[in-house]
Amino acid sequence: MIHVVLFEPEIPQNTGNIMRTCVATASKLHLIEPLGFELSEKAIRRSGMDYRKDLNMEVHPNWEEFYLNNPGRYLFLTRYGHKAPSEFDFSKETQDIYLVFGKESTGIDKKILKEHLNECARFPMVASARSLNLSNTVAIAVYEVLRQRNYESLSTDEVLKGADFLDEFE
Repeated sequence: MIHVVLFEPEIPQNTGNIMRTCVATASKLHLIEPLGFELSEKAIRRSGMDYRKDLNMEVHPNWEEFYLNNPGRYLFLTRYGHKAPSEFDFSKETQDIYLVFGKESTGIDKKILKEHLNECARFPMVASARSLNLSNTVAIAVYEVLRQRNYESLSTDEVLKGADFLDEFE
C-alpha cells in the first residue's frame, strides 16, 4: 500500500486536494499533528474536502509515535534531497511505501531528514524555484510510485460513463 504522510500540514485546501488524490489512488493518508486547521466536518466541507467518507486516514499526535508504529519503506520529499523520486525503485517493493511531505512553511523537521538522508528526494526544477505546491507534489510522487508499479489496482477506463463513451458520443 502507498501511504501519504503529511508532517504538520498548515493549509486546509492543500490537504483537501491531497485527500482527493488519496481516494483516487487508494492511498492511505496520515496527518501528523499539530495541524494548522480543524478537522471538523464544517471546516472540511468549507475546504472542499468532501471525500472524507471514502478516505482511509489516520491522525497521529507526533512523528515519533507515527514512525514507531508504521514499519515500511520511506521516501522523504524535500527541497534538500539530491535525487529525483524516479531514482528510487518501488517496482518490486513488498513493504508498505510511505511518502513523507513537510508543512508548507518549513517542510519536514530537519532532524528527521538528517536521520534519513539516503531516503530524501527532490523534484528537479529550475534553480530559481524553491519548491512546488504541496498538493501538486503529493500527486506527482504518488503517481511516480504507481507508474513504477504499472498502476496496480487502478482503472485506466472511464467507469461512470463507460469505456466506450466517446465512441458512442454524437
